Amino acid sequence: MSSLPLVNIVIKNAKIFNNGEPAIIEDIAIADGKIIARGNNLDTENAGRVIDGTGKWLMPGFFDIHTHYDLELEFAPGLPESLRHGTTSVVIANCSLGLAFGNQRSGDIDPIVDCFARVENLPKSFLRSCAEKVTWDSPKAYLEHLEQLNLGPNVIALVPHSMLRIDAMGFDNSISRNPSDNELHTMQTKLGDALKLGYAGFSTDALPFHYLANQPNCEKTIPTQFAKYGEIKKLTQVVREHGAVWQATPPKDSAINTIKTFLLTSGRLHKRPLRTTVVAALDVANNWKILRLAKLLAKVLNSKLVQGDFHLQALGAPFKVWSDGAVTPLSEEIPELRQLNETNLEDRSARLSILNNPEYIKRFRAMWLKGKQGWGLAKLKRILNIEDYAFNRKLSDMTVEGCPIHHWVGLNMQDLLDRIIAIKSGNIPSDISEQEQDIINRDFFWVSDEADFMLQLLRTFDLDLSWSTVTANRNPETTRELLMNPLLMPGFNDCGAHLTNMAFYDVNLRSLKLASSGGDQDITYIVKRLTKDAADLFGVKAGTINQGDIADLILVDPAQLANYDGEANVIRQHRTEYNHEQLVNRSDGVVPLVMIGGHIAWENDTFSSELATKPMGRLLKASAA
Repeated sequence: MSSLPLVNIVIKNAKIFNNGEPAIIEDIAIADGKIIARGNNLDTENAGRVIDGTGKWLMPGFFDIHTHYDLELEFAPGLPESLRHGTTSVVIANCSLGLAFGNQRSGDIDPIVDCFARVENLPKSFLRSCAEKVTWDSPKAYLEHLEQLNLGPNVIALVPHSMLRIDAMGFDNSISRNPSDNELHTMQTKLGDALKLGYAGFSTDALPFHYLANQPNCEKTIPTQFAKYGEIKKLTQVVREHGAVWQATPPKDSAINTIKTFLLTSGRLHKRPLRTTVVAALDVANNWKILRLAKLLAKVLNSKLVQGDFHLQALGAPFKVWSDGAVTPLSEEIPELRQLNETNLEDRSARLSILNNPEYIKRFRAMWLKGKQGWGLAKLKRILNIEDYAFNRKLSDMTVEGCPIHHWVGLNMQDLLDRIIAIKSGNIPSDISEQEQDIINRDFFWVSDEADFMLQLLRTFDLDLSWSTVTANRNPETTRELLMNPLLMPGFNDCGAHLTNMAFYDVNLRSLKLASSGGDQDITYIVKRLTKDAADLFGVKAGTINQGDIADLILVDPAQLANYDGEANVIRQHRTEYNHEQLVNRSDGVVPLVMIGGHIAWENDTFSSELATKPMGRLLKASAA
C-alpha cells in the first residue's frame, strides 16, 4: 500500500481509459488540483474524501471542438448544459465569429447583433446586452478578460475571421470589397500577434447559410464569405508559420472550390502541412454523394502525395433539427424560406405579409414542389437522392413537436395533411376537438396540396408551430463508422447556438455509447479521440490523466450509458441567461462525477454550489505560443 501526503480526493477501483492505453482498474489521487498518484490500493488515510469508482469508467473530461459559447460565457461561465454531460474543455470563436476584437460598435452598426443573430439563431435583445458588457477592444485584452471569468469548463479561443475583417476594414467595407494591401497586411499582423498570445488558431466560414441580421444587409452573408482565395491563402500561411490550426467550413455548392481551398493543408504544395479541421462529415439524407466525397477528400488530403493534416468533424448523433415555423438554420439556403428569416423574430405581421403576397406564394409553391411533380432534372435528382438542398421537404420526415392544437403533436406532416383533407371531405375522426374543427374550417378549407398546406401552417401558427426533421446521420452504423474513422474527428456539436433548433450538448456521450459496442478496444480509441487527440489538434496541453496532470476528469456509469437514449432526452426549457427557450439534453445518471482543475463541478446529478462563483477551468493557450 502506497503512502500519500495530505490529499483532497481519492477515487478507488475505477476502470481508467487514458490516452489510448489499455484500460486498467486503478485508484487515482488528487491534491491541489492535480493528479498526484495512480496505482492499486492507494492509501486513503489522509484523504479528505474517498469516492468509490467500482464499476465505473474514469477518463479525461471531454473536449467540445466546435461551440459558439463566446456569448454565454459572459452570462453563465459555468456552461452547465455541456458540463453536466462530461465536457470539460470547449473551443470558442468558430465559424469566423467571436469577441476577440470587442463589440466593434460604430454609430448604428452593431456587429455582434448583425453577425450572430441569424448565424447562431440567438435573440437580438440578448446579443445587444452582450455587446453592452464588452469592455475590451483587442485580442490581448480579451484573453485577459477570459482569465478573470469564473470558468466552468476550460476555454480554447480562435481568432475569428469576420471580426478580423471588420477590425481591419470597417464593417461596410468588410461586406462589400476586397481588402487593400495595407488592410490585408494589418490582418496578417494582428492574426500573427494573436497566435503568439496563445490563440489556438483561426476560424473562417463558407457555408451558404450564414447571413447578416439587420437591414440594409439582410441579403448579404457575413464578412468572412467576402474573402477570396488569395486572402484566405495569405492568412492561413500565417497560421501555418505559427503551427496553429485553421477551422473552416466547406463551400458546399462548389466541389472545385472545396478542393482548391482545402489543398491549403498540403505540405507538399506549401512546404509544411497546415493543421486544418473542417465542419462537417455528415451522411446527408438528401444527397448520398456528400458522405462519399467527404471521405474521399479526407483520404486524398492526408495522403503521402498531398501531405496534408486534415480533419473533418463528424457528428456522433442523428442530425436532428427543430424549426419554429420557418426559423431554422437550414432555411437559410433556400431563398423563399430565407426571406421569412430576414424578419425579426418578434415581427409576426411582417412574415404574414410575405406569406400573403401573391408573387411570394407563386415562388414558394414552385420551390416546395420542385422535383416532386412532372419530369425534369430536379425530378431525376430527387429520384437518385442527389438533391441540391440539405433542407428536407419530405412531409413524412417532418414531425410536429409543438402546436396550439395539442393532439397534432407527434404526427408527421404527411399524416397531418391527410387528416386535414379527410376532415374537409367530411370524414370526421372521433378525437377531433372544437378548436381543430374551427381552425380547419377557417384557415385550411382551401388547401389542395402540400405546398398550400405548408403555407397555411406558417400563416396560422408562425413560431407557435415547432417541428423537427433528421436531415443526416439517420443510420447509426454509418454514424459509428464516421466516428471511428481515423481521418475524421468527433465534433461539430454547435453548443451555445441555435437555441431552439439543435440539442447536441450530450453528443460526446452519444459518441462514447456508439463506440462502446466494440468493447474496451473501441472505447479506448474513442476516449482518446474525444480528449488527447482533440487537445493535440488545437495545440493545447490537456486531455490526459497521468500523474502530474491537472485533474480534469469524469466518471461514467457504463450501465446507465448502455440504456441512455439521447434522442429521447431532449427537453425545451426557459433559460434565464437568454430570457428565451432552449432545447437541452438530460443524461442524468450517466455521468456521476465531473471534476475540473481538481474541483468537483457536477456530482450525482447536482451542480456544485461553487460552479460559476469561483474559477474551476482555465484558459488553455496553444503550446506554440
